[in-house]
Amino acid sequence: MLKQGLQQKLLQKLSPQQIQFIKLLQLNTTDLEQRVEQELIENPALENSKEDEFSSDISEDVKVNTAEDEAPAAEAEREEELPDVMDDEVFDISEYTSNDDYDNDSFQMSDDGEEEDRKEMPIAGGSTFYDSLIEQYTAISNSDHETALGKQIIGTLDEDGYLRRPLEAIINDLLFTANIETTVDELEKVLHKVQGLDPAGIAARTLQECLLLQLSRKDHHHPEVKIAQEIIEHHFEDFTKKHYEKLMRQLKLTDEQLKEAITLITHLNPKPGETDTDSKIQYVIPDFILVENNGKLGVVLNSRNAPDLRISRSYMDTMKSYEKNPKGNKHLKDTVQFIKQKLDSAKWFIDSIKQRQNTLLMTMNAILQYQYEYFVDGDETKLRPMILKDIADKVGMDVSTISRVANSKYVQTDFGVIPLKFFFSEGIQTDEGEEVSSREVKRILQDAIGSEDKKKPLPDEKLMEILKEKGYNIARRTVAKYREQLNIPVARLRKEM
Repeated sequence: MLKQGLQQKLLQKLSPQQIQFIKLLQLNTTDLEQRVEQELIENPALENSKEDEFSSDISEDVKVNTAEDEAPAAEAEREEELPDVMDDEVFDISEYTSNDDYDNDSFQMSDDGEEEDRKEMPIAGGSTFYDSLIEQYTAISNSDHETALGKQIIGTLDEDGYLRRPLEAIINDLLFTANIETTVDELEKVLHKVQGLDPAGIAARTLQECLLLQLSRKDHHHPEVKIAQEIIEHHFEDFTKKHYEKLMRQLKLTDEQLKEAITLITHLNPKPGETDTDSKIQYVIPDFILVENNGKLGVVLNSRNAPDLRISRSYMDTMKSYEKNPKGNKHLKDTVQFIKQKLDSAKWFIDSIKQRQNTLLMTMNAILQYQYEYFVDGDETKLRPMILKDIADKVGMDVSTISRVANSKYVQTDFGVIPLKFFFSEGIQTDEGEEVSSREVKRILQDAIGSEDKKKPLPDEKLMEILKEKGYNIARRTVAKYREQLNIPVARLRKEM
């Protein structure tokens, strides 16, 4: 039965400006530059103040001409009276013409750090990984239909070279996007052709298939190749779990034979799509720079975090013109209403950028003060336990805000470019009652595992004993948690022949 009723609720909603600020806050320097460029394209009322020349097109289109307003044509246009949305009760022109904070050059954004060279990093030209595959496939394709199927498969490959989309789904893709009909059997034949391209192992659907594709191109006159193929094809699970004794019994192999086969397998490429290492290089642009002034450390924002933005002069001039002649024609009113929206949007964006800068600097300065001893010489043993709440309490912000700042941000120091996440860690109590960072415990674990005998790797119980000898009374499950955080497998999987 349907009923109507009234209900009161207390809700907290974010304004569009707050949402915009949050989105800008979590961007790193590179993403911010792209976001600013996008905003400059979408909003003509926003300008980069470094551009000396200004387009006169907009100002010519909206120029107020008193003589034309008195012309008969303009009189006829005035006859179509509209609701005056520009009344002072709704729209105060003075907000847009008398506010010096947003006028022309006075709203340039900059930091106090040294100006950097803003040279664009050159990008090497050349064909992409996908272009190379399509070129190879086109050369061996028998028809236009087969070429279309092959291009669809190649375009569906992930960056590591695997085909993870089911063939049935690719059939639907072809039908809806290109109106091409095919079958699983036909697509399977095309897939085998694609798998024959270079590099070996491309377009595999699983790691097992990827390794088998690479082994199929090896010289099978060598016994280790045949053994390796047998292991991957029929004993893959035992291989991944490193049950070497079981493999030796089942395949009746000697220790040396198994070792040669395992060595061959480990030299195969599990990600054939990432063979072009030059194209995979990623450049980290630091968001903060550690500086020293009179023997005291400080941080400044990377100047690329401080775009020089301002309100368009042409748009401001138009608003001033309307203020002098508020009873303009319909065309002018529509134009001013459009400009009002764009000016509001530009102001919000500039304010969000400025708020982002202040928040970043406040957070980074708090981290610097908290971990000052580490920043002096980069000694990890001097890192203090620190969680997001410690910094949030220090700067008077919410934990979620600090989390957004720490995410994907970097600081440049004399000892490297370091992610902000690096400075956050849990606290561990030693036998002497001293609280140290869990990062120091992880470093001890890494050193112990790095120097272990790989034929007899250290189990978690033994690692726990090593830590206890050094004064860290930690449970075995905590050792396992830290080991997993370091992406180190269990002892059995670290065993080598």
